[in-house]
Amino acid sequence: MSASHNGKHRPEVVVVTGASAGVGRAIVREFARHGAAVGLLARGRDGLEGARREVEQAGGKALVVPTDMADDGQVEQAADMVERHLGPIDIWINNAMVSVLSPAKEMTAAEYRRVTEVTYLGYVHGTLAALRRMLPRDRGVIVQIGSALAYRAIPLQSAYCAAKHAVQGFTESLRSELIHDHSRVHLTIVQLPAVNTPQFSWIKTRMPRHPQPVPPIYQPEVIARSVYWAAHHRRREFSVGYPTVQAIIGDKFIPGLLDRYLARVGYERQQTDEPVDPDRPNNLYDPLPGDHGAHGRFDQDAITFSPQSWLNRYRGWLGAAGLLAGLWAVRRYDLVK
Repeated sequence: MSASHNGKHRPEVVVVTGASAGVGRAIVREFARHGAAVGLLARGRDGLEGARREVEQAGGKALVVPTDMADDGQVEQAADMVERHLGPIDIWINNAMVSVLSPAKEMTAAEYRRVTEVTYLGYVHGTLAALRRMLPRDRGVIVQIGSALAYRAIPLQSAYCAAKHAVQGFTESLRSELIHDHSRVHLTIVQLPAVNTPQFSWIKTRMPRHPQPVPPIYQPEVIARSVYWAAHHRRREFSVGYPTVQAIIGDKFIPGLLDRYLARVGYERQQTDEPVDPDRPNNLYDPLPGDHGAHGRFDQDAITFSPQSWLNRYRGWLGAAGLLAGLWAVRRYDLVK
């Protein structure tokens, strides 16, 4: 897709944070498939170079900018580089994250600080950098990659869940401010289910067995397609996968029951049967070498299509069709009667 400005068409310019692997890598591929020019932000250069090659193989243009999203100065410099080399940023996607799988009583203050700085403040830094450029032009889209865990926290991920809750609050507050200012900059959040990404092979863990996403697990391409759609439609929020909807609705009506249910199953469902070395390398403070791609180790269990996401995209048309069908049925009943 191309952007139009002053009658001139150019490739859409997109920034993806956490672009080197996992969901971010899949998002990069999806936008490249549609002809976008992509600014690639993450810490790991190996993964960023792999993403750059994929964009170029798709016929697009990419800019590698190694960036720690916890450092607001680096983020601001990265945004400047993207606009100098690729052009005005049309879409900014905040996705970078780190996590620790551990009971809260065994966490350190430094670990909470680091997860918060990347997974929450990284979104703040990215959003502010985007706003500085989009607001004067009165156009642009900012996409926050959220999580069902922004609504329903689970055991062993207190730092990550808290950060996602913070992203939710920050986004809702900012959205109201944009509405107040009559800004045409659009802010949306895409809430994710469990996804098959490499993060489970490199997050820091204190658990005895290998981490895993809580089933059912979705492939990152399911997420990427939804993010692309959400970035081009003015939807306030977009939930991917039926489990995400379940978590959001369930926490509104039965939070106490969910507390007890997760206490019973939450530890086991976040671990495989395979033992793990508690001292294995992790990416909490520094990226691991290598290009890890978009997928994790759970391909055989991962879902490649979400009917709920498809229905979510077309809910307006489906609602209208249902209303017309209902009116037709009433009319036919009256005629028969």
